[in-house]
Amino acid sequence: MGSEVRPAGAILAPEPDPAHDPQAALLVELVSFMTRDIASVDHLVGVVHQYLGTLGLSTVTVFTLAPEDGTLTRLAGPAHTRDDMMLAGKVFRVPAGGPPVSDGTRIAVRLRVGGQTVGVLLLAGLGPDVLRPDVVAAVGLHFATTLQSLAAERQRQFITHSTATIRKLFEEGTVATSVEAAGRLLATAVAEAFRTEHAAMHLVDADGRIMHAFGGNIGAGLDEKLGRNLVGKVAADSPVWRAAIEAGGPMLVEDVLSTPVRDGGFVETMGLRSYIAMPLMSAHGPVGMVMCGDSRSREWSSHDRVLAAQLAVEGALIVDSARMRQAEQAHMAELTRQAFHDALTGLPNRSHLLETAEEAIAEAGSSGRRMALLLLDLNGFKQVNDTRGHHVGDALLHAVGRRLIGTLRSNDLVARLGGDEFAILLRDPDPQRAAAIADRLHERLRDPYLIEGGKVEVGASIGVAMFPDHADDVASLMRGADAAMYRAKRQGGGVQPAR
Repeated sequence: MGSEVRPAGAILAPEPDPAHDPQAALLVELVSFMTRDIASVDHLVGVVHQYLGTLGLSTVTVFTLAPEDGTLTRLAGPAHTRDDMMLAGKVFRVPAGGPPVSDGTRIAVRLRVGGQTVGVLLLAGLGPDVLRPDVVAAVGLHFATTLQSLAAERQRQFITHSTATIRKLFEEGTVATSVEAAGRLLATAVAEAFRTEHAAMHLVDADGRIMHAFGGNIGAGLDEKLGRNLVGKVAADSPVWRAAIEAGGPMLVEDVLSTPVRDGGFVETMGLRSYIAMPLMSAHGPVGMVMCGDSRSREWSSHDRVLAAQLAVEGALIVDSARMRQAEQAHMAELTRQAFHDALTGLPNRSHLLETAEEAIAEAGSSGRRMALLLLDLNGFKQVNDTRGHHVGDALLHAVGRRLIGTLRSNDLVARLGGDEFAILLRDPDPQRAAAIADRLHERLRDPYLIEGGKVEVGASIGVAMFPDHADDVASLMRGADAAMYRAKRQGGGVQPAR
């Protein structure tokens, strides 16, 4: 008689024999695998195939679940079909602890660990009654644990990558002094962030018309083509722009064949098959859009979607800040221009002349060269004002300034000192050349001017003072040239040198 004791009324089922039962062998191998190897989805897929292939298993597909938006993304296995996605989605219609979902030849298993769903396992070629519940539970738990570890590592890498991208963009963007510089910086940063082949952006004005279009590290030829194709166009004519604005955030398109695009727009110009379009929204409305993508179809992840949203917000701030800095610089430049230029003629004024003359004297003194200062007063200007009106006199002063500039070299300076008095600064002339230039100016100014359909004629009195021949400082040069000019005026006009 045997000595084994068994509970009354119970008959124990025999333990599965791994040598003859592939499901039992799989359970043993999973335990051994997880204790000796680092988790790998592909390795797990291989193990499952090895032991369940004899039962009819044809393919294993693993989907990960994005916690941010609940989308399923294929991680391992063959390209999935729409039916695969529909079956995988059905697992979320049954309770979390419920049985797998099957359509007769495929089984979809919800992958859960620690009370959290991390993905879906799709086994094709197996009927619903082939696998034992304990095998399904064990396989699901091993895949779920592996996915959880991978998700944690991906999240760590994503946080590191996105933080570094945003920090670099912020640091470089805060010193961008123009909208174009900020835009090119943003386009380059986006291409690097998503590791795409191309990236570009456009900016719009208050009326929604594209005023800038350029790329990030895409080459001069493609950059110029973007400008030709986009600048001046209405942004709202683009289906991509309208969809992104309506969505209020980035659009991630895996295959452009599924969406309408503008002829000659970003997608067509850069030859994109997949893309991310990020509208840049400021407090006053859309300011532009940045787009990156590849020439092949591409699956975008939930992390890509999160990063795109972050870059869209940061990009709008950077472009807005650069726009304000550019406007401030333009305002300061205009104030500076007004402070050193004559409002009527646009010529440098007395302050500009004196500052430039000081620099020219210092330069000429250190190099042993000469400098000439010419003071010029128009003869007959008062009569023009009195007989033809001040508006004609103003037009005459403007025409005189243009004629003086057209007669001199680009490195000579023409300034209006006030009224009908002008000054000319000549760099490095000898006395003979200075006198010849003064004579040429005198003759040139005597030619008639056509103003408001009538001829206007004036003359000029010009005084010439040389550095260092007549004086060695600006004030003395001014006095010498002024005295010579009045001598010429008393003689009825012409050119007089300083004494």
